[in-house]
Amino acid sequence: MSGDEVDAPTGRPRTVDWLFRNRKTGKLTIGQPPNLSLGIFLAATVARWVFDPAGDVRTALITIGRLALVWWAVDEIVRGVNPWRRILGGLVLVGTLAGVVLGG
Repeated sequence: MSGDEVDAPTGRPRTVDWLFRNRKTGKLTIGQPPNLSLGIFLAATVARWVFDPAGDVRTALITIGRLALVWWAVDEIVRGVNPWRRILGGLVLVGTLAGVVLGG
């Protein structure tokens, strides 16, 4: 690594700072506590696993979970605090939509 690839004050590679640096606080941000949309996704997923419903209830839980996950992903793409969060949102959005299209 050459000297211009490392941030002198932190000693971290500049790529790490660019990717994970929170643009609002200046701290490194990889993950955050779940927000409402992710909480809804998690609740719907846990309910589906625990109760293992059939028919319309199962379909409703899957739909609610997917919509909440799409909501979370789009929010991360638009308002993510760093490039990592935006990339993560994009990957989750693509994966979720691919799962719907492919019937997963």
